[in-house]
Parts: sequence; structure tokens; C-alpha cells
Amino acid sequence: MRQEPAPFSRYLRAHRHRDHLVLELLGEIDIAAAEEIGPYLDRVTSDPDVRLVIDLRSVDFFDCSGLRLLYRARSRVLDHGGRLHLVCTQPLILRVLRITGLSKLLPPHPTPDAALDTAGTTSGTG
Repeated sequence: MRQEPAPFSRYLRAHRHRDHLVLELLGEIDIAAAEEIGPYLDRVTSDPDVRLVIDLRSVDFFDCSGLRLLYRARSRVLDHGGRLHLVCTQPLILRVLRITGLSKLLPPHPTPDAALDTAGTTSGTG
């Protein structure tokens, strides 16, 4: 997997963890944040066999723009034979994920380690 440097963004921080690229989304994930994050997310999800963790623990607000980012990332990762894990502990965001059904497609975990240690709960399984 090629290593794309993360752009300077108040909404995104990227680092490596256990052979996965971890994207920590930060602050308010709304349409403005999605426009800034989207192009970078598209680049990293176009890599074959990408191993990605999206971490929402530092997100204060999450609207339908954030849901679109997650769903698009999941679709692109699956199309390229990769794996995507979601980390989320925010009760309101977890509720939105459950109500929309996205939590069934992309099960949330409390930490990156928990996500990577739990077999069979990744979007890359189908």
C-alpha cells in the first residue's frame, strides 16, 4: 500500500497502527469537513488491499455528510479488496449508526486494538 501523506486539516489526523492506516476524524464532521476530508479518503481507499481504521472518538458532531463519507469509504474499500474498521464511542453517533443501519455494515468498536482483534466484524468480509 502506498503511503499518502495526510493533508493539513483541522478535521483529520492520520497515522499507522498495526499495519493499518488510522484516520482520526476530529471535531464537527459536517458538509465543510466532508469536502475537505473526501478527496484524501478517496485517494487512500483506491489502494488495492487497503487496511484502514476510521476513528470517530474525537468527533463532536456528525451529520449525514459524515455518514456519506463512511458509506463511500466502505464501498471503495470493498471494491478494492481491502478492510475497513470503525472505532466509535460517542453515544449520539452510535445511535445514528444504528438507526441508519450502517452499524450492521460497519460494526463500531471502542478502540483501534479492539477493532483489529475482533475477527469477522470488518467491512471487508462482505
